[in-house]
Amino acid sequence: MKDFLLNPITLVAGCILLSILLVLSLYHLYCLKAEFSRYKAKLSDKFEIEADTLSKLKAELSAVRKENENLRIKVQGLSSQPEQKLGRELEVFARAEKKMTVAAPGFASPWEQAKQSAHQEIADEEAGKAAPRTLFQRFFGGAAPAESGEQVKSLTSPAEASKGNSASAR
Repeated sequence: MKDFLLNPITLVAGCILLSILLVLSLYHLYCLKAEFSRYKAKLSDKFEIEADTLSKLKAELSAVRKENENLRIKVQGLSSQPEQKLGRELEVFARAEKKMTVAAPGFASPWEQAKQSAHQEIADEEAGKAAPRTLFQRFFGGAAPAESGEQVKSLTSPAEASKGNSASAR
C-alpha cells in the first residue's frame, strides 16, 4: 500500500483531483458571492422603495390632518354664527320629534332622551365622527338641490292650505 501511495502516477492523479476540487469549490464560492451581492442589491432597492412610500404616506397623512383641523375650525366658526345656531337647534328639535313619534306615547322622559340623542348626533357630525344628514336641507335648500320636476313640500297642514286656497279664491 505504501508503494501505491508513493507512486508518481498516484501523486499526480491526487494533485489533479485536488486541483479540480479546488477549482469547483472556488467556482461555487464565486457564484454564491455574486448571488449574495444580487440579493443585497435587491434588498437595498426594496428598502429604498418602502422608505419613499412611507415618506409619501406620512406627508399625505400630515396634509390630511391639517385639512381636517382646518375644516374642524371652519365648522366651529360657522356653527358659532347665530343663524347656524338656530338651524342647529331646529335640526335637534326635528330629530327629537321624529324619534318621539316612533318611540313612546308618554312625553317627558322620552322627549328628553330623544333631545339628548339628537344633540349627541349633531355633536358627532360636527366633530367629523359621522356623516352629516339634515332633515331640513330638502325644505330650505342647502347641499342637495331639488331634482327637476320635484317640488318642495309645504310646511303647512292640509287645513291651513285649504284656508289659504279659499282666501285666495275671494
